[in-house]
Amino acid sequence: MILRSAILLMSLVPQVASAQPMPEVRLDALEETWHGCVREAFTHQPRTQSRAASQRSALDACQAQEDAFVAAAMTEAEAASRERRGGQPGRSPALTERLRARVASIASEVIEPVSSWFSGLRR
Repeated sequence: MILRSAILLMSLVPQVASAQPMPEVRLDALEETWHGCVREAFTHQPRTQSRAASQRSALDACQAQEDAFVAAAMTEAEAASRERRGGQPGRSPALTERLRARVASIASEVIEPVSSWFSGLRR
């Protein structure tokens, strides 16, 4: 999951420079939409397949929401970075690292509830 998120992050970096900043409320709404989609998709997975397969299938089903959220998060981070630098174009190397950490954090926030829910079903 982290590798997939990192690849997605790297593929979206050129798009960040031309994107407009999105308000924080919009970012929260995109995150909630993505999490809700993953939870819903996970509930519809066959009980006969493994937990990992169900998680992958749920994440694959919500790829569009994930892409939208990650793109918005990257756009917001770039805008904040640009403000700190005084509006100068370009990208700080630390920005990429912070975005990777954010994506990894978000991925764990989604996978943990799904894993816990699945563990509860097995008991």
